[in-house]
Amino acid sequence: MENIKAYIEQHKDRFIDELIQLLKIPSISADPKYKNDVLKTSEIIKTRLLEAEVDYAEICETDGYPIVYAEKIIDPSLPTVLVYGHYDVQPADPIDLWTSGPFEPIIKTTELHPEGAVFARGACDDKGQMYMHVKAFELMMKTNSLPCNVKFMIEGEEEVGSESLEDFVKQNKEKLAADIILISDTGMIANDIPSITTGLRGLSYVEVEITGPNRDLHSGLYGGAVANPINILTQMIASLHDDQNRITIPGFYDNAEELSLDERAEMAKAPFDLEAYKAALNLEDVHGEEGYSTMERNSIRPTLDVNGIWGGYTGEGAKTVIASKAYAKISMRLVPGQNSDNITKLFSDHFKSIAPKSVKVKITPHHGGTPYVSPIDDDGYKAASLAMENTFGKKPVPVRSGGSIPIVALFEQELNVKSILLGFGLDSDAIHSPNEHFGLFNYFKGIETIPQFYKYFTDLKK
Repeated sequence: MENIKAYIEQHKDRFIDELIQLLKIPSISADPKYKNDVLKTSEIIKTRLLEAEVDYAEICETDGYPIVYAEKIIDPSLPTVLVYGHYDVQPADPIDLWTSGPFEPIIKTTELHPEGAVFARGACDDKGQMYMHVKAFELMMKTNSLPCNVKFMIEGEEEVGSESLEDFVKQNKEKLAADIILISDTGMIANDIPSITTGLRGLSYVEVEITGPNRDLHSGLYGGAVANPINILTQMIASLHDDQNRITIPGFYDNAEELSLDERAEMAKAPFDLEAYKAALNLEDVHGEEGYSTMERNSIRPTLDVNGIWGGYTGEGAKTVIASKAYAKISMRLVPGQNSDNITKLFSDHFKSIAPKSVKVKITPHHGGTPYVSPIDDDGYKAASLAMENTFGKKPVPVRSGGSIPIVALFEQELNVKSILLGFGLDSDAIHSPNEHFGLFNYFKGIETIPQFYKYFTDLKK
C-alpha cells in the first residue's frame, strides 16, 4: 500500500498532465465532424497502454469507431480482469453555459472538491475514470505488484449506443475471456461515503417528427385553420404522464420489477439529504411518480423524459410562422423486467395512436439497452468492497444507479461473466451537462483503489 501511495505522489503531476492532454481532444462520437479527433484519441490510448507495459495493444477496426484492445498475461493459471471503458464523449452544447472551454481543461476548486477538480467534457464520463485504470496498471507494473492477468477493451461509441461493440464481443469471445469485468463509468454517494453500483437502468431512445402543412405558413393567414405541429407535439408529450406522474403508455409497466417493502427499506438506509439535494439543483421541491422517494424515482422506477424539442423559428427577433414540422428526442429509462425493443414498440404504437389526423407522425428509434443488477455475494463485489474499505477507511454502500450502460447486460450474456461497477464520480460532477468535472481526490483515489481490487480478487480466487 505504501508503494502505491509513494508512486502516485512521485508521478502526480504527470498523471494530471496526461489526463489534461487527453481531455483537450473533442472525441465526440455523435458528430461526424469530430471523426479525426475520435480516431486520434484511440491512438493515444493505445500508446499510453504500451508505455505502461502491456504485452501488446491494438486498434481493432469496427463498422464505427475502433476499439482499443490490450493485454498483459503474466500467468494463464491466474485470474484475468477485463477492464472496460470508453474514450468518446458527449457533445458540449450548450457552449455558452460553460464557465471555461469544454475542451480547454482547467483545474478549479469547488465546495465538494477543495483539493481541485478538472473541468472539461469527458473529465468524469469517461476519460478521467477510464484513465485511472491505465495509470493503476502502470503503477502495478512499475512497482512489480500486478497479481493477475489484465485485459483492456476501450471503445469509442458508448455515447451513441455502443453499436459496434456487440459484434466485436460476439466475434472475440476467446480473446475477451476473463473472470470479471471491471468498469468505472458510474459514481459513488460522496467522497466520505464510498459506494458500489449494483444496478443500472435500461434505455429506450427515440426521435419523433410531427408534420403538419407541406410548408411553413404565415401564422396570420393560416393560424387557427390548420394544425400547428409544435402545439400538437407539446400536447401529445404532455399526455404521456398522468396527474400522479405515471407514464400513460398502455403496457409500459407490464413486467417492470417491483421491489418489496423490505428491499426498499434496505435501500433507504443509504445516506441521502433531500434538502441538500434540492439546494444543489436550486429547486424549491422535487418532482416525480407518487408513492416513491427521490432515491427510488431515480434508480428503481422507469421514466420518460424529453431530452430535446425544436421546430419553427428560434432566431433573434420575431417571425410569425406556423412551422411545417416539429421534433423531439425522448428517452425512457427502464428497470429489470422491461425490454428495450418492446418499450420502443409500445411507445411508437401509442404515440401514433394519440396523434390527430391533421398531422403525420414519424418515429425513429435510436439506441437502447437492457437493465442490469449485479449480485453482492460474489468474489468481484467482495473484492471491490474490501478495496474501497482499505483506501477509504469505511465499508462501501451498495446502491442502484439510474443511469444506463447498455453493454453490461451484453457482457454477461455473451461472455458469461459478471461486471463490477467501481465508479468514483459524484452526482454533482455534471456529466452530460455544461461544466462537467472530476475531482483530483477522486482521480487519485481511483488509481489507489484499483490495484487493491486486483489484489483482493486474486486472493479470493486462490
